[in-house]
Amino acid sequence: MDQAFIIDFAMESIKTTLLLSAPMLGFGLVTGLAVSIFQAVTSIQEITLTFIPKILAVFLSILLFFPWLMQLMLTYTSNILTNFPEYIQ
Repeated sequence: MDQAFIIDFAMESIKTTLLLSAPMLGFGLVTGLAVSIFQAVTSIQEITLTFIPKILAVFLSILLFFPWLMQLMLTYTSNILTNFPEYIQ
């Protein structure tokens, strides 16, 4: 276990984390922007109006992207477990 391994492992972990969170963050961002535009157009300044649409958008994105997210997590985990003997040395 040397510096190159630790750097590669950290980089792969961060990349996987970003890929796993991107769909939910993207849907939440787009929904928040749409609700903000709606609030600006209608002059409704209700603070709690933004929460429910964002929560629903995040849950919808989880449902839509679940197979891809699971495949990504399984590939990452199997890669770690398969190469584990090489990591110890």
